[in-house]
Amino acid sequence: MCADLWSFALSTYARPGVEAACLRLQEQGADVCLLLCGAWLEQRGVALEPRRLLALQQLARPWRVDVIEPLRQVRVQWRAMAQQDEQLAALRERIKALELDAERELLVRLEALAQGWPTGMKGQQQWMEGLAAEDAANLDHDALQLLRVVATGT
Repeated sequence: MCADLWSFALSTYARPGVEAACLRLQEQGADVCLLLCGAWLEQRGVALEPRRLLALQQLARPWRVDVIEPLRQVRVQWRAMAQQDEQLAALRERIKALELDAERELLVRLEALAQGWPTGMKGQQQWMEGLAAEDAANLDHDALQLLRVVATGT
């Protein structure tokens, strides 16, 4: 079990099938950083409470909208052109690194918010569904379940 959220996210993302599942969920509008945080909270046995869900969502939404998504949009917009332009490809890689840095910062902030919440609760807490609630109708539930199984072993 990874103690910090960033290490947990990296370890989980590197497992077979997780990257593809996360990309599908992201394309469907899910905040993958929030989902990984939810999987981390489930693994740690943190009790799900509505006020905690709301606090995580309120922290993540502005950072995702104002910081991560603009970087992602530029990176995606440059994809085709970068295949023909070496200098643009190099700039695109820098944008990609900034996007990853922004995601890491969000995970650090989410972890800081959740750090004092008691751990060790028994039973399934369903954090990921709670954190994905606003996007739930559009999400690939098989991808969400794969993320849970790989991340939490349940």
